[in-house]
Order: sequence, then C-alpha cells, then structure tokens
Amino acid sequence: MMQEPQLRALLAADTPLIDVRAPVEFQRSAMPAALNLPLMLDDERAAVGTTYKREGAEAALKLGHRLVSGETRAQRIAGWIDAAQRAPQGYLCCARGGQRSHIVQQWLRENGVEYPLIPGGYKALRQVAMQATEELVQHPIVLVGGCTGNGKTQHVRDHARGIDLEGLAHHRGSSFGRTVQAQHFQATFENHLAVALLKKAQQEPVRWVLEDEGQMIGANHLPECLRLRMQVAPVVVVEDPFELRLERLREEYFTRMSHDFTQAYGEEQGWQEYSDYLHHGLFAIRRRLGLQRFAELTALLDLALASQRENGSTDAHFSWLVPLLEEYYDPMYRYQLEKKAEKIVFRGNGPEVAAWLAAW
Repeated sequence: MMQEPQLRALLAADTPLIDVRAPVEFQRSAMPAALNLPLMLDDERAAVGTTYKREGAEAALKLGHRLVSGETRAQRIAGWIDAAQRAPQGYLCCARGGQRSHIVQQWLRENGVEYPLIPGGYKALRQVAMQATEELVQHPIVLVGGCTGNGKTQHVRDHARGIDLEGLAHHRGSSFGRTVQAQHFQATFENHLAVALLKKAQQEPVRWVLEDEGQMIGANHLPECLRLRMQVAPVVVVEDPFELRLERLREEYFTRMSHDFTQAYGEEQGWQEYSDYLHHGLFAIRRRLGLQRFAELTALLDLALASQRENGSTDAHFSWLVPLLEEYYDPMYRYQLEKKAEKIVFRGNGPEVAAWLAAW
C-alpha cells in the first residue's frame, strides 16, 4: 500500500494516471494529470450496477465481461497499451483500486505490458489532496488586492509562490469572468488547487501569494480551510493609474476575448459568443446598476460592438466601461477594502507592489 508521502510526490510530479472509471465519474472529479480511458462507458456501468443490485456481484461481473468483449475489448486494450507506452512512468487508477483497475492491469499483462496501479484508487488520491490543502494553507498567506484592472492576477502569476486561483477555476471572478474554457466541477477544481500547492510547497520557505478573492470564483467555491485563512491574511493593494487600468481591461476583455471566442468557435459564431458574453456580464448586475442605467449602458455596449466589428477598434467600449468602473466596480471594491483596512500592510503602484512581494 502506498503511503501518503508517496501519493503526494506522485501528484506533485504530475505523474500520468490512466483513469479507467466511467466518463461521468471522471467528469465530476478527476486529477490534473489523469487521462480517462474507461473500462466501461456510462451506459455499460449503469447496466452492471443495476445487475449488481438485483442479482449480485457474480452476475454483474459476467455482464461486464459480456459488454466489454470482442472488438470493444480489443479497441480498449489497444488504447491502454498506447497510453502506457507513451507514459511508462504512470499508473492505473479506478475509483477505489478495485476490480476495474485490476481487470485492466491483467488484460495489459496478458498483452505483455506490466503497469502498476494506485492502491485505493482515485479515492485515496482525493483524500491525500484534501489533506494536503488543509495542511498547506496554514502557512503564511498574503493577498493582492486592488480595483479591477490593476493587474492583480499578473502579480500572483509572476511570483514564485503565487497560486492563481482564477486560472485554476477558469474564471476571472466577476460578472465578466467567464473564459472560453469551461469551469471544472468542484472536486476537480479542488484537486487542481491541491496539486498546485504541493508543487510550490517544495520551495522553502512555504508561503503563498494569492489574489484577494470572494468565496466564489464563478461556479467554484474556495475550500473552507482556505477561505478561513484568507479572511485573516494581510493585504497589499495595487493602485495603478486609471488610464493604465483601462488599457489592461481593453486587452483582457475586448481584444483577447474576441480573439479567443473566434479561435474557439469560428468567425460568425465566435463573434456572437463574444457579444453574448459581454451582454451577459452586464445583465448579471442589472439590479445593482438600476434598470434604467443598465439599459443605457447596454445601448452603449451595442454601439461599441458595432464599431468593433466594422473597423476593429475597441475604443468605443470605454463609453460604457468607464462609467461601469466609476459607478459600480470601484465603489464596491473600495467599500470591501474599507472593511479590511486593519489588514492592509502596503499600498503602491504595480512596480512598488512587485518589489514588496519580492521582499516578503
């Protein structure tokens, strides 16, 4: 049986995992370095589960072997052999290290491939990941705060001990936070966080630079142990000039997002997805803006989109972005910072904050 330090090292090293659970299991909860090559597909697993409940383990096993036989079995074995040859240092993994991974291991062995499995399976890895997060977040934390457009995320990414929570969540944490990448299910997000912590915990001293986040990052929520530590962590505040903030936001939300949507969906559908993304961001905060102001800003957004599509310029977006910052986002964040006034340990522009973090 592998001990916890071995499993931690395995996760921190991004050791490849051939995860043979059904696709629905993998989608809900998986490790970052795992590749899903299931023994049984979702409908096959469901049929075996029903048989197990009605007729017992022996009948379920027989059904499983009937469902995964002949050409189906040969194709799946070929997939496992190919994955094993591409990642000879990897491991097999099923839910609990039980029948599925042992069956796949035996079929590989019959085809001349010896490949180890994870005792305890995904459940053991998941337990280690949760324990690691609980332990590692007890080390010192500093938060990077500041109004929208101050480059907080970049400060985190640039720091050797930075953990990019928004990058892990595939979301920027605001009503306009969606990215082209879909968000992970909660357990998978937590697993990615644990692995990121384990990797950087190999550097001494162990301490963390995080962005000042709310409890939710899109659909993902912070683990309770981390949320509690962040509530009492010191904060450094970035205060860059308004014009610089606008240029960052132009690049991030208009230039990059229009490009990303077009790359992902093609010219026509990509433009529609980009337009819908901006409209949804405004719509999500319509009640806080007031319905009249929401309608005014939406009209300006429509004009800006028409201008961008016609001549490629994103300048017109400032007509609605500037008032949105001045009337909504900046007052909201300044109010939140006031409540944390006793935790603020430094304020400065981008280079000054970067120097402070480097010396911390």
